[in-house]
Amino acid sequence: MKKTFLIGIMLGCGSLLFAQQPIKRGKNVVGYELQVGDGRLGVEFVTPSIARVQYKLGDKLESNGTAVCIERVPQKFRVKLSEQTPGLSSDKGPYVLSSDSLELVIDKQTGSIQYFEAKTHKLLLSEDLRHPRTGERIPLEKVTYDEKTARTVRTANGDITEKDVISRDTVGYSERYQLNLHFAKGEALYGLGAHMEDYMNLRGKTMYLCQHNLKAMVPVLNSTAGYGLLFDAGCGMKFVDSPNGANDQSSAYMELEAAKELDYYFMKGQNLDAVIANYRWLTGDVPMLPRYLTGYIQSKERYVSSTDLLKTLTEFRKRHIPIDLIVQDWHYWPEGWGYMKLDEKRYPSAKNLADSVHAMNAKLMVSIWPNPQYCPEAEDFKSKGWMLEHSVYDAFNADARKHYWSYANNEFFSKDFDAWWCDCSEPLDGDWKFMRKDYGWNNHEERWQLNLGILSEACGAERASIYSLYHSMGIYENQRATSDAKRVVNLTRSAYAGQQRFSTINWNGDTYASWESFKRQIPAGLNYMATGCPYWTVDAGCFFTRGDGRWFYKGEFPQGVKDENYREFYTRMLQFATFLPLQRSHGSDTPREPWQFGEPGDQYYDAIRAMIDLRYQLTPYTYSLFAKTTREQYTMTRMLAFDYADDPEVLDIKDEFMYGPSFLVCPITEAKASGRKVYLPKGSRWTNVFTGDTFDGGQWIDAKLPNGVPAIMTFPLFVKSGSIVPFAEKAEYTDQQLDKPLTITVTPGCDASFDLYEDEGDNYNYEKGQYAIIPLKWDEATRTLTIDKRQGKFNGMNQNRQMKLDVVIDGKRAEKTVTYTGKKISVTF
Repeated sequence: MKKTFLIGIMLGCGSLLFAQQPIKRGKNVVGYELQVGDGRLGVEFVTPSIARVQYKLGDKLESNGTAVCIERVPQKFRVKLSEQTPGLSSDKGPYVLSSDSLELVIDKQTGSIQYFEAKTHKLLLSEDLRHPRTGERIPLEKVTYDEKTARTVRTANGDITEKDVISRDTVGYSERYQLNLHFAKGEALYGLGAHMEDYMNLRGKTMYLCQHNLKAMVPVLNSTAGYGLLFDAGCGMKFVDSPNGANDQSSAYMELEAAKELDYYFMKGQNLDAVIANYRWLTGDVPMLPRYLTGYIQSKERYVSSTDLLKTLTEFRKRHIPIDLIVQDWHYWPEGWGYMKLDEKRYPSAKNLADSVHAMNAKLMVSIWPNPQYCPEAEDFKSKGWMLEHSVYDAFNADARKHYWSYANNEFFSKDFDAWWCDCSEPLDGDWKFMRKDYGWNNHEERWQLNLGILSEACGAERASIYSLYHSMGIYENQRATSDAKRVVNLTRSAYAGQQRFSTINWNGDTYASWESFKRQIPAGLNYMATGCPYWTVDAGCFFTRGDGRWFYKGEFPQGVKDENYREFYTRMLQFATFLPLQRSHGSDTPREPWQFGEPGDQYYDAIRAMIDLRYQLTPYTYSLFAKTTREQYTMTRMLAFDYADDPEVLDIKDEFMYGPSFLVCPITEAKASGRKVYLPKGSRWTNVFTGDTFDGGQWIDAKLPNGVPAIMTFPLFVKSGSIVPFAEKAEYTDQQLDKPLTITVTPGCDASFDLYEDEGDNYNYEKGQYAIIPLKWDEATRTLTIDKRQGKFNGMNQNRQMKLDVVIDGKRAEKTVTYTGKKISVTF
């Protein structure tokens, strides 16, 4: 028996399902729905390479109601649905649902699904064929507190409100779901967000997923086998792969702790970039960051007044140290906690402060919090019924989000502040205080349960992990509705799938300063950026430099900058941060400005200055990567598996990564190091940026630091053969570079290309097509560099650019200078 249907229009994340028949939209068949045991299963194509699977106990499917996915313009393509049952009766054979890209085989008895590449019939992923998924009913609890016992408790994460519990009552039910999977031998898995477990390849690992000061959960799992999984639910989750991991085919599962249904998307892609493109098709594109974020960001806990901020910025300008953004952290308010109001005794005029910062060619970021207490703002939200438990404003309510924005706008944005630091966007931590002595980093499951508990109390178990998504939505959508003159910048501590569409940059929370902590932060960030959320950064030098007995407050440098060991540690972390999407210094306990580490001629001062200068020289490269991320669904700071998935040696390397297509970054993560072991991915040749030595890929080398300069001045940094990198002149702020010459550096070895992107830098005119691209191409056979015809234009565009062309030919540097007017130029070396 064989039935065939032709499918036409496909939509985005939503669906309209009909029991006991093919799933349709209008007249078009999009998938199949069937009863499987005690549950209802729906399987449908969303695009030719994306399939959605829903499963719910009972007989009717329903959405989890998150804001993870967006609606897209309908696509038209063909899908075939058939019952292929050779030798079997039609009620026992599988359903086969296929596009020209992806084939799904669905067992009628168990509802298990296997995913195949359509053309080759290669198996990509299989649910467990006997027990693909399970569900169980769980009670939902409401906690009633005694308001008379409300008290403020000061924690390292700020003030929180605690109350005595009167009762815990069951008020309804949700469901816990488990999806059982089989991964293939040799397959590597990445993603799930930023976590401090020190894992790169997640095969053979257990991950407890919730939001926490030191965890940023993104329920996306991407595979080198050519697919990714997006779990669309708002609850806490747990991922478990069997201990043998990538050494064999293994059984694994993802558990959703409280959801209306199991709802996930299978996203096929030939490589990780293609998988992430499908993820962003579902959840939203990444807006352009402003050009000033390619520069250096100075922050600390904390500047205490307008005078303090401006004095610090003045010192940067006096010393000619580059800086583009300075940050005002917490406790600027006159009363209460988290009040979006400057204390006029210390900050007499918000507008004058912003104007003074701008007069020194810098931008101003301010910290804002979602949990105002004991202040007019808190009472205002309470009076309107827009306050969740534990004094957190109700970001799930659109009116509350708009009202929250009114405070931010009235005090800051309307006064010309530039950027937001949305701190504490978890928005609660259950253990950010003194705990018992044996409590610590390795209590993964206990920390997960404790923090899910407090988040569930405030947000509800079914949305315990998605507060940050809605909080970020409110900032982005309301700023865009207010003005298009400034691009939204939201540095925030928590994350979720879809949040990238709201111009967020995540950092990994309040880490403590130790070499072990530093090592763990590298794979944490790489896994976060492998989810499709591309922008992540760190507190260079870590937040806590000393220890005070709390499990998270264990810095190993109590003397801070007075300790030469910390100065070395900070410098190594800043070198790492130079090749993250944002280069940023922040922390507590000790000052962080460059001159705190010495004076010119001191090795640490000079090394810090060299990294900031390098960041500014890379401005045109970095800004073009911002554009590539927006225009081509790129990931700019990328684990090696993005580009070298066929090289098994790279799959679990935790401390090397690519910065764009050209740079292999290998941070130093040991004290007093004179070098480190480096693996050079096969398929390319690699040139050490600091020594000029060139090596074939596919080997481990002992990368010694060069003689003749202090060891702290350099680290293993390589450029790939077949690279074109545009450099700018050194500058004190990014706008100072706009009319200056560029250097186009070519590393030969094979053909190469790079699109140099330019626009106005800080508004949304690029969305209207106001930008320019200059294609750069290297032909290896003819040794010719072509600067192609400029594509596009924008207001204020520099029509003529002087460019110095820098190419190493046969070990010798060749340089030529040209004036580019927008017309094609070809230069042969």
